[in-house]
Amino acid sequence: MFLTNRLVTLCVLTAALGGAAAAPLAVTPGAVAAAPAPAADVCANGSPKCVQVTIAKMERRFQPLARACSHQAVFSLAYLRTTQEYARAAAEPGFFQDVRFVNHEDAVFAQYYFDAYDAWAAGRRSAVPEAWRIAFDAAGQRKVSGSGNLLLGMSAHVNRDLPFVLEQLGLGLKSDHDKVNVFLRRVVKPLLAEEAARFDPTMDDDHAYGLSHEAFFKLLEGWRELAWVHAQQLVEARTPADRALVAAKIEADAAATATSLVLANEYKPGMSGAAERDAYCATHG
Repeated sequence: MFLTNRLVTLCVLTAALGGAAAAPLAVTPGAVAAAPAPAADVCANGSPKCVQVTIAKMERRFQPLARACSHQAVFSLAYLRTTQEYARAAAEPGFFQDVRFVNHEDAVFAQYYFDAYDAWAAGRRSAVPEAWRIAFDAAGQRKVSGSGNLLLGMSAHVNRDLPFVLEQLGLGLKSDHDKVNVFLRRVVKPLLAEEAARFDPTMDDDHAYGLSHEAFFKLLEGWRELAWVHAQQLVEARTPADRALVAAKIEADAAATATSLVLANEYKPGMSGAAERDAYCATHG
């Protein structure tokens, strides 16, 4: 069930992330190669139609992964369901103060994931951020539990991608950034239930990942807060060298977190593993 490993991992990560913002930036620029950023003109007008376009792209990408019982399907489904919930939230009058900005952010953020996955699938590994390489490799090699796939995707996208997206678009309103947590809370429990029903039954234990759903949500909330801090550091960097230092630390920290998540969630000898999970998916997915 990976409960003990997940409990330890989440507690360690939460403690580490809580102090990360104040830690000195002792990373050599260029030590971790950064992938090119997607163009910021994706949905530049922030139209609500852009959200539906993004959802349609996600559905097209998810369906073949689900049919193949690919371990990549876990994060793909999570991102799809989260974006569908975002569409509902964005349509609520007054939910966001600047909904066009957040629609734009939603589209650019998704493009980071699309570009990373497409580069990985095409074998262009140098164009894939290291945190994503670790996540995609773990899924491609069927190395970790469904919980591990979900955490790896979430971590790469939030800890690695989100600071660069926010910097690229000019941060936006902190109140809108925080409001995202409201709809994320809505999606956690039904998402885990669906993931467990279709792909990996261990994903929706009484206490998800060895912790309550609330603790899982708090981890995601903490990652998002750290991403905002890192985005501010990128924006406020006084020189290109200063910015490169911040960027290198973001890349290195996200990669280190990914490595830890693989170690904590990899299938162990003598425990149910990828074969059992795949057999379950073949009859439930």
